[in-house]
Amino acid sequence: MPRMGAGTGRAGPGTEGSEALARGIAILLAFGPERRRMSLAEVARLVDLPRATARRALLTLVHLGLVESEGRLFRLTPAVLRLASGYLGSNGVSALLQPACERIAASAMAACSVAMLDGAEIVFVAYGQPARLVPANTMVGARLPAYATALGRVLLAALPEEALAPLLRALPPRALTPRTETDPARLLDAIRAAGAEGHALVEEEVELGFRSLAVPLRRYDGRVVAALNIGTSVAGMDARGMRERLLPLLRAEAEGLSAQLV
Repeated sequence: MPRMGAGTGRAGPGTEGSEALARGIAILLAFGPERRRMSLAEVARLVDLPRATARRALLTLVHLGLVESEGRLFRLTPAVLRLASGYLGSNGVSALLQPACERIAASAMAACSVAMLDGAEIVFVAYGQPARLVPANTMVGARLPAYATALGRVLLAALPEEALAPLLRALPPRALTPRTETDPARLLDAIRAAGAEGHALVEEEVELGFRSLAVPLRRYDGRVVAALNIGTSVAGMDARGMRERLLPLLRAEAEGLSAQLV
């Protein structure tokens, strides 16, 4: 796990930013599925701050209601969701695409999602699933490595060529399943193919037994701002079936949404 020092916990010399605010945000970002509760020492190490400084920031977050303490451990509170709901409520892309995901999921009888690129990761901003499925984690706000997902590959394909290779070099790919492609050269080929073909299909690279198909979402001026995806079990539909039956649906929806994306 990389340390979160420069560029995360510290505003940096010569900037007009607030170091205290940057430290607080870095601490909030340090929590996650693998770090639900952390001690002061763990937080200080992750954000690369002295323990006294990390303690002051944590106590401020506790006072604001964003973090709570349990003995010597700290964890996030549900109040943190106000930050996400503010983004989702003010972001036109999310507000527009959530109904679209639900419509596509009902039509395809498969899970549908939209994600945006954030550095080397994708962030889910909308998610829909068929009514027949038991409601699960909505996925909104979840992150995955872009290189291993269909969504991520069509988004990476929209990056300038000079930005793509350095990004892959800076974050060496790791295997999420035995089928995850981690060779940088082959990944680059797959991303370029996604750009040339206008879609990406990924099989069991993030989760065994799961296949996904994605297309880019372009705004009115042609710029790629997000990606639209349908995911199914490998037993439910083969790759050829997804391309023949679901790719036309995704492309039609993407084209219809284009004029509304700004």
